[in-house]
Amino acid sequence: MMTRIPIALQLYTLREETERDFIGTLEKVAELGYEGVEFAGYGGLQANELKSVLDRLGLKAVSSHVSIEELEENLEQVITYQQEIGSKYIVCPYLPPERQTEEDYRHLISVLNHVGERCASEGLTLLYHHHDFELIRFANGRTPLEMMLEETSPEWVKAEFDVYWLTLSGERPVEWLTRYQSRTPLVHLKDMTTDDRKTFARLGTGGVDIEAILQQGPSSNVEWWIVEQDQCDGSAIESVGESIRYLKTLLEKQKDFTV
Repeated sequence: MMTRIPIALQLYTLREETERDFIGTLEKVAELGYEGVEFAGYGGLQANELKSVLDRLGLKAVSSHVSIEELEENLEQVITYQQEIGSKYIVCPYLPPERQTEEDYRHLISVLNHVGERCASEGLTLLYHHHDFELIRFANGRTPLEMMLEETSPEWVKAEFDVYWLTLSGERPVEWLTRYQSRTPLVHLKDMTTDDRKTFARLGTGGVDIEAILQQGPSSNVEWWIVEQDQCDGSAIESVGESIRYLKTLLEKQKDFTV
């Protein structure tokens, strides 16, 4: 029996829906069968209010995407909120273009180590989520993502691999998961259209080898699969519903769990 890895949803996918009705959207996510959520904002709710909603719906607060500016300027408040909603992962999601030079990344490594150490002291884990620009090689032959993983503390800083951005950059997600075992507790599952657009697709409708990634997960100590679709053609709710149904079919086939 393979290790059972639960499925969560990155709520950024449903940003228009959460803006209209945050709690109602969480209810729909639970109804679709997701076991957890990754936050990109909290709908204006206080931590105790959000925790009450999550408990009622049986949803786990897996992680939160928190800007680098917030981590640098308001880390203690970020930590407290995560602790109160029961989340143990904080994810730095994005670097603005003006902070993407080699010198900037070397400074970022120092910031991530500092923030990661503080998070660890409070029972939390810091992760870095990449895009395609962290996979462009510098003159030294290394990518920013490699630099960060190799020069930050494995105890304090992990990665949230995004299989769409890896694939778009010509990389093989399974190879990265294999190379950095135990550094990737959270993985963003996305698909990519097979046409010239190479844009975001519902899981199972594109060219990313999702099945191979799922097979590698247990060996790499992945703790959560997180569905995300940055842009959806048509209904975003329908998209995330189709994606989790596809995943459950694959995982049932692999005997990871019974649905």
